[in-house]
Amino acid sequence: MADYNPSVIEKKWQQYWEQNQVFNAKVNPNKPKFYSLDMFPYPSGAGLHVGHPLGYIASDIVTRYKRLQGFNVLHPMGYDSFGLPAEQYAIQTGQHPAITTEENITRYTEQLKNIGFAFDWEKEVRTSNQDYYKWTQWIFMQLFNSYYDKEENKAKSISSLIERFQTTGNLGLNAVCDEDTIDFTAEDWENFSDEEKQKTLLKYRLTYLAETTVNWCAALGTVLSNDEVKDGFSERGGHPVERKKMMQWSMRITAYADRLLEGLEKVDWNEPIKEMQRNWIGKSKGAEMVFQVKGHDKQIKVFTTRIDTIYGVTYLALAPEHDFVADLITKDQEKIANEYIATAKNRSERDRMSDVKTISGAFTGSYAINPFNGEEIQIWIADYVLAGYGTGAVMAVPAHDERDFNFAKHFDLEIRQVIEGSMENGSFPGKGGTIINSDFLSNLPMQQAMDKAIAFLEEHKIGKGKIQYRMRDAIFTRQRYWGEPLPVYFNDGLPYLINEQDLPLVLPEVDKYLPTEDGEPPLARASNWTYTTASGTYPLEKSTMPGWAGSSWYFFRYMDPKNSEEFVSSEKAAYWGAVDLYIGGAEHATGHLLYSRFWTKFLFDIGTVPIEEPFQKMINQGMIQGRSNFVYRIKGSNKFVSHGLKDQYDTSAMHVDVNIVHNDQLNLEKFTAWRPDLVDATFILEDGKYICGSEVEKMSKSKYNVVNPDDIIERYGADTLRLYEMFLGPLEQFKPWNTNGIDGVSKFLKKLWKLYHDNQGNVAVSNDKASPEELKTLHKTIKKTKEDLDNYSFNTSVASFMICVNELSALKCNKREILEPLAVIISPYAPHVAEELWSLLGHENSIVEAAFPVFNESYLVESSHEYPVSVNGKMRTKLSLSLSLSKEEIEKAALEDETVQKWLEGKAPKKMIVVPGKIVNIVI
Repeated sequence: MADYNPSVIEKKWQQYWEQNQVFNAKVNPNKPKFYSLDMFPYPSGAGLHVGHPLGYIASDIVTRYKRLQGFNVLHPMGYDSFGLPAEQYAIQTGQHPAITTEENITRYTEQLKNIGFAFDWEKEVRTSNQDYYKWTQWIFMQLFNSYYDKEENKAKSISSLIERFQTTGNLGLNAVCDEDTIDFTAEDWENFSDEEKQKTLLKYRLTYLAETTVNWCAALGTVLSNDEVKDGFSERGGHPVERKKMMQWSMRITAYADRLLEGLEKVDWNEPIKEMQRNWIGKSKGAEMVFQVKGHDKQIKVFTTRIDTIYGVTYLALAPEHDFVADLITKDQEKIANEYIATAKNRSERDRMSDVKTISGAFTGSYAINPFNGEEIQIWIADYVLAGYGTGAVMAVPAHDERDFNFAKHFDLEIRQVIEGSMENGSFPGKGGTIINSDFLSNLPMQQAMDKAIAFLEEHKIGKGKIQYRMRDAIFTRQRYWGEPLPVYFNDGLPYLINEQDLPLVLPEVDKYLPTEDGEPPLARASNWTYTTASGTYPLEKSTMPGWAGSSWYFFRYMDPKNSEEFVSSEKAAYWGAVDLYIGGAEHATGHLLYSRFWTKFLFDIGTVPIEEPFQKMINQGMIQGRSNFVYRIKGSNKFVSHGLKDQYDTSAMHVDVNIVHNDQLNLEKFTAWRPDLVDATFILEDGKYICGSEVEKMSKSKYNVVNPDDIIERYGADTLRLYEMFLGPLEQFKPWNTNGIDGVSKFLKKLWKLYHDNQGNVAVSNDKASPEELKTLHKTIKKTKEDLDNYSFNTSVASFMICVNELSALKCNKREILEPLAVIISPYAPHVAEELWSLLGHENSIVEAAFPVFNESYLVESSHEYPVSVNGKMRTKLSLSLSLSKEEIEKAALEDETVQKWLEGKAPKKMIVVPGKIVNIVI
């Protein structure tokens, strides 16, 4: 093969890898393991654009490098294939979501294989496959049958809890449960009806059914997560969303709050991601207390981390969804308050917390009593208070809390600055207002003041010290069709699990993928969505699991995807253990990553996996941004002017498809064929070309700057794409895609190819011994590549490959001793061309089975130095001399040089300055 032809080479080796199952991982106790994982992709209909493979390429490079180092590598791929997009498409077209999903997966798989990833496709999993979601349902059942024992700090079987209830009731029990759980004795338990027993157990189960405030989208007919709502509208479709209370399944992730915090100290993640999780969990130590409402029998419960500022409270703020709001609104405030509540219900919690500019709220007309001094304080409803965080009520101390201060200033409420010893350690500087004395808390350090105030609360039975978490239990149901059915049926309104041998509970066929006419979830459309037991036939749960269910444990199923008896065997779970390298987006920090850690800790507690943390090392790749191109239309015409001339005319910029632009030059023929309105377009050119403008923006269809990797591969090859994506910059950084720069990488691969061939295109590799210069070039590249790969730094290695090939080309190197290891060190980055070169060198096995070359430092030790020789301060020549020469020998060699003698003009030097290993300077 004379020329480098990536289209032929790459298909050849992709077929070889697949046919020979080169990357099929099996347990091998004689080898160290390395588990490399990419975040679970959702297969959208749009397929991949060039930004998507960035993290995959990085993990693939590491995977191949680890194989060369002798590791047994597990590098799988699969699909998070349940989800709303496929369901919405099904609603619009009537096509079953499974069909769309299968088409999308076929497209994704084809694109991924074209890039040459070393995935073990034998281990592919899909969350929407029955043999997969059978085990998601099984895990749900284990959670339902477990509670959290605070004494042992782990999940335990609900059957052991029942035994406890039968002997001592729940007296003295230290377990996670609902706050309204009452105390009862063993005798009480025995006297409970079956219904009362089941309701009591639901207060302890790790997954439970309860009324919860959710984001409800009527148009989509489903609950949405906070991430799926923006400014009161669904991100998909832009439909109105309201906050409402519904019966929902939830999971007690809060039971694991402390362990989730502690586990962050045991993983190698970047600090910003850890901090995001800490903030999301939001552990706070403070006090919980009640304020009596004037003229009511109601008491408003609040949690505060600064009970020592109690004398600075000037109002209470309730969340719009607080249970008491409707009862507290007085007649004269009814119109204003209800109008405000109607507006607030359409804003998600995320929007309300992130929007610091908009301040909204309403006075209820009611007052509460401060139990410390008997003062009456106004009760307000406020956006910045969330129903699900803490108690849904805040005691506002405007002088010492920024949100309280902004709200008080906006509504002209009283501000009191507490003067006490504790304030010198305050978390928010006093904002003025009336200066007050804090009575019996005066002049005490903060902690002492807090302890004294808590003692007052407990003495008067109006509160207690408490540790609070910002994180709430995770809502676990969606009113959708395309998701995992919950293995639950209802008897007299109470939930029971189906028998384990009846798993999987398969998603039924329905006539439409919409909610029913009376608002029930789509599964209510199934003809017989029931479950039969010995005692009768009962309705099944009609909601499905959320998108995060299947993605919370998929990394275990990859280890053992064909196992029909258990979700993973103990042998394989023990061998593969935690994921050694996980690459994915930072946007999953407070969703997928938390849920995965929670489920892993639970599975560890019940003895089915040997690890508590699923992902040991994690890297968050940055985003590849689009490089948009623009054409400039002369206003009022269909004439377009080139970028360099646009200021001479009155023009407006228009995005143009980057795929019809090359090196910023517009293909005029393709442009006029791009849209019907451009058929008769005319152009004002510069130097015979139309040059487009450019700007870095988010890659988006609407900006016509999406680049399909298929197009790049067709034109340049997959190895060029892989190298170029790494060459763009550090993996973690955001960087713009610029097709203009890809030519250089393509030329590099052609130059690499030529090293192994003569001018006639024949393989021409010599067995001669390599020169010191050639060995130096090779080994400095080995050193650099190993350092980069060990530090997960990829872009600088590509630059070192280019330097290496340039130097070897200049040396006309064709030595096997150099070119064979060179193919190996380049192979993780450009595996197809490396495989072909390895084969051309006479190897019958894959380059994957080679060993990464060992760096030899001795080849980098300099034996000579090129001395710049100056005569009267001007450099006249350079001499390459051995570093072993003495000062006198260097002087002698310099004076004997023909060029130096010419400049001496027969004169004897007055002075010679020689610095060994540096310079020679001659003064005449």
